[in-house]
Amino acid sequence: MPGPAATHRFYGDLAVWWPLISPPEEYAEEAAFAATLLDTAWIPVSEVLELGSGGGHNAVHLKAGFSMTLVDLSEDMLAVSRRLNPECDHHRGDMRTVRLGRSFDAVFVHDAVDYMVSEADLRRAVQTAFVHCRPGGVGVFVPDATRETFEAASDHGGSDGADGRAVRYLDWTWDPDPEDTWTLTEYAFLLRGGDGSVRVVHETHRLGLFGSEDWLRLLDDAGFEARAVTEVTSEDRTPRKVFVGHRPVA
Repeated sequence: MPGPAATHRFYGDLAVWWPLISPPEEYAEEAAFAATLLDTAWIPVSEVLELGSGGGHNAVHLKAGFSMTLVDLSEDMLAVSRRLNPECDHHRGDMRTVRLGRSFDAVFVHDAVDYMVSEADLRRAVQTAFVHCRPGGVGVFVPDATRETFEAASDHGGSDGADGRAVRYLDWTWDPDPEDTWTLTEYAFLLRGGDGSVRVVHETHRLGLFGSEDWLRLLDDAGFEARAVTEVTSEDRTPRKVFVGHRPVA
């Protein structure tokens, strides 16, 4: 599967709109919960690698407690993150194949892991996390849904910028074939420029969907000691199933 940066405007020319589509402040609760899981490593956690870091909206919160290294496939999204998180180390790379030549106390993979639409791709992403995780460290994976928790749904949102720009969006997620490993999300964006002009963009994203047993098996196969944790959230939605893998010390 081509990477999302190669196939989606969402992560290309529309990346500059990302802070209005999904404002950084909306990630505070998720990032705080993720931090509690990162701190379950069997070693003290200082250095954290985030794979699929996007616009850096998790990192803007996590960097208060950790030294963050951020990897994303999209150079446009990395540019957004560099403006928000100039003190973080940024690298362009594919979570399936990137190798930084060093290890970290913890590896964090948020919902960018949803772009792994085949088990082979998900296995490679999990292996990347394991390779970069120090003995005693932890990998934390946060897919938006598992096969057990998936629900067809629609949502909307957006925000206004101080520069006069504004975004409103609608997303619609459904599963054309429950027997395979992917779902579809249709996005419609209304983008208002600072001059008041409005344009419409539509695109389709294919996202992976795997069962909890698949996740745990793939983490175990990579070498992690894996468990599933139910997300703690105050949002009005089904809590995510989060997968935590500890790398044995020896």
